[in-house]
Amino acid sequence: MKKRYADIVGWFEENMPLPKPELHFDNAWQLLVAVMLSAQCTDKRVNMVTPALFEAYPTPKAMAAAGFEDVLQYTKSVSYPNSKTQHLIDAAKMIMSDFGGEVPSDGEQLQKLPGVGRKTANVVTSVLWDNPVIAVDTHVFRVARRLGLSKGTTPLAVEKDLTANIPAEKRPTAHHWLILHGRYVCKALKPQCEKCGLAPFCAEYKKTNGAR
Repeated sequence: MKKRYADIVGWFEENMPLPKPELHFDNAWQLLVAVMLSAQCTDKRVNMVTPALFEAYPTPKAMAAAGFEDVLQYTKSVSYPNSKTQHLIDAAKMIMSDFGGEVPSDGEQLQKLPGVGRKTANVVTSVLWDNPVIAVDTHVFRVARRLGLSKGTTPLAVEKDLTANIPAEKRPTAHHWLILHGRYVCKALKPQCEKCGLAPFCAEYKKTNGAR
């Protein structure tokens, strides 16, 4: 297992040295909003919605004072728009009332906000403050299991395996490695194994194609 991790991390470091988030944002508030909207929705769709949303509500204070129907006009094209809209307003109100108008940098504190779970908190804190955490979404979950980096059957179990085996300073980057690989190569329905540079290290590939 140690060798598999070393080989895979080494491949990513060589072939994807500077991965970047695909959500567009300029500050902590914008990233939090974008990540909350991205749940079960594509980053492409979120990036289409957020420019006008950020212009209308550039701060938690502005969002906290907004009406539901007003915000919904900007968010209605994302998945689950009603619940996400309410969560944005409620989270903004809590940021104002409990955190002095600033997005908290602590993951546990972030998870107190309505609509913010462990994955969202890990994304925000790792991207903004390089916290040594790994956010496990559907892509990271799938890729980690296929590669043989984890046999965990829940996102938390996979997160624990990745955290235990990836050095702290590399964890924020590892999230982007795995999510981008899952998005563009190791796809859910049609993984592109024939063009995957990780195939020599991949447990699923070896199982289905014979040891190489």
